[in-house]
Amino acid sequence: MPDLGRLEKIDVRSEWADEARDFTPWLAEENLDLLEDTIGIDLELEATEKPVGPFNADILCKDTVEDQWVLIENQLKRTDHKHLGQLLTYASGLGAVTIVWVSDRFNDQHRSALDWLNDITDEGINFFGLEIELWQIEDSPPAPKFNVVSKPNDWSNRVSDAAEDEELTEFDEAQLDFWTEFAEYLNENNSTISPRKPQSQHWMYFAVGDSRAHLSARVNTQDELIGVDLALKEKAEPLFHLLKREKEQIEAEVGLELNWNRQPDKTWCIIRHWWEQENPLRRRNWPGEFQLLSDALTSFYDTFSPRLSNLDADDWSPPSSENTRTNSEEELAERERR
Repeated sequence: MPDLGRLEKIDVRSEWADEARDFTPWLAEENLDLLEDTIGIDLELEATEKPVGPFNADILCKDTVEDQWVLIENQLKRTDHKHLGQLLTYASGLGAVTIVWVSDRFNDQHRSALDWLNDITDEGINFFGLEIELWQIEDSPPAPKFNVVSKPNDWSNRVSDAAEDEELTEFDEAQLDFWTEFAEYLNENNSTISPRKPQSQHWMYFAVGDSRAHLSARVNTQDELIGVDLALKEKAEPLFHLLKREKEQIEAEVGLELNWNRQPDKTWCIIRHWWEQENPLRRRNWPGEFQLLSDALTSFYDTFSPRLSNLDADDWSPPSSENTRTNSEEELAERERR
């Protein structure tokens, strides 16, 4: 007879002793794909502990397809009225249209409350209730599992219909194939970089271990380029300047000359490297491109992740207006002398 193990449910607190310090970073920085698979929404992390008035929302994401805010509130114990109130307060303050409440156990009253909210709100507002569980076979690593206890009306049909309605062009299919096979390449080569769900677009995002930034691999067919970048999206300008203080050391560690792109009129700053690549979506070019992108992503992660974790945006301050004015006057005088 086959020798089978016994599946055992274990206490979530055995792995995540502290919700804010342990569970929220685990979910936000490395495991959003588990949540994506559960609710059928493609997510991009925007922030953790996002300020909303005097309070902080646990996780704020962007629905990358609909370009809408997704709020995630965590509670590693039985649901209570306090967290239900926080959920609605945060959603209102952030303008979130999808609200996800993750808990160890849902009370019937709170599950009914989410069902009622889904009934009375229009189709554009979505409430999910998810129970997080941990399961283990003997001494194996614990495996997380999300159970959906509440979801929007006809959500499964809406997700299925949306997938069927999406018609891909030949170019879209080529992009999707490229990222699908790149994700397989990363997995087969045991990369430390975890791929996200492939999409028919010219980029793929990757976590860098800090909610203020993410990594990207990109394919630019118009200019025939492939590239890797670090995008700073929260406290972008101070983080950019703090990192640039180590420009030479960073480029030496990455092994590439980088383009440091500060965009003062935008909220993002980009640190990037491009390679010229004739017809990057031609399949015969993919093995070499995959190796370039994989190696660069690993170098970017190894170089930037520890630095970001030790950076405090408050350690940088912009030049004073007086210094800026004085410098401008000196530059003007110099031009006049010429």
